[in-house]
Amino acid sequence: MPSLWQSDARSGLLARLSRLGPDTPPRWGRMTCPQMLAHLNDASRMATGELPTAPRRGPMRHFPLKQFIVYVMPIPKGVPTARELLARIDRAQFEQEVAAFPASLGRFASRPPDAPMPAHPAFGVLSRRAWGVLAHRHIDHHFRQFGA
Repeated sequence: MPSLWQSDARSGLLARLSRLGPDTPPRWGRMTCPQMLAHLNDASRMATGELPTAPRRGPMRHFPLKQFIVYVMPIPKGVPTARELLARIDRAQFEQEVAAFPASLGRFASRPPDAPMPAHPAFGVLSRRAWGVLAHRHIDHHFRQFGA
């Protein structure tokens, strides 16, 4: 299962990033390509603890639903997201977001193995493995949204 902890998985995502342009249309949803990249960069900041998010209550925080969603279930189109991950999308500039993307992946991947991981707003406490898989799946979901 691909994970952001794997260098080949990160390399694949960076190759797909090069297939995006500022005017690449979405296959679904309302975000523009620059907005999507800002959302992904902020999600990476959330995963490293740089961007705090408010916790949400719900069944997704508990076994076995949490594991099913993180590892198995396809990410639905149009699923709600933390408002902190949408806060700056209207100011997104394509070139800046593209330039920031490799660094955000690198900051995530360079976390020491014993570093504590922040709680996810919807899933709560996640293992290091779960964070890597979920982060990769999230990026893949949005890259597919834009045909990359």
